[in-house]
Amino acid sequence: MLRQTSLGTLGLSVGGVLTITGFVAYFTGNATLNLAGFFYGIPLLLGGLALKAAEIKPVPYSQEPSPEALKLREQQATKIQNQLRKDVMRYRFGQPVHLDSSLENLGLSPSDEECPVLKGLREEVVDGAYALVLEFDSDHIPLSTWQEKEERIGKFFGPGIRAEVVSAGPKEVHVSLITLPEAIAAS
Repeated sequence: MLRQTSLGTLGLSVGGVLTITGFVAYFTGNATLNLAGFFYGIPLLLGGLALKAAEIKPVPYSQEPSPEALKLREQQATKIQNQLRKDVMRYRFGQPVHLDSSLENLGLSPSDEECPVLKGLREEVVDGAYALVLEFDSDHIPLSTWQEKEERIGKFFGPGIRAEVVSAGPKEVHVSLITLPEAIAAS
């Protein structure tokens, strides 16, 4: 639940209430509440504003995982697949997009303006193996560039991962991170 709560919204809410309480206390002559409202409320309000300005919302599931996919996740998913899924499904702060540093390391993000944007994810079963599918809007990076990096993507998110890159529309790319049979046998 905490991963689904925006710290920016929380800071704005608590800071706003304390600041308003401080102003009300100031005008009614209550010095103790006045000080607490101003000394705690205003910094919390400003911190909440700063976090809100730098936040990235969690990536939603494009379709809910099937019971079979959930069962395979428990049995086959690698630590990196699980960490990746958890990271993109929570609020992030101070990054232009989800997975920006990973995309930059893979050579798929020449600049912040041209960086592909992760719009959704889903969990599937591919040839009896667990697959985490990342759905990107890729306005500036062509499909051919993604496909050239397919093996490198698998190694980057590996070990025990094979990557498949497919087009899902004019400027939409789906990257499937599929657990390899060797990784399944080793776990």
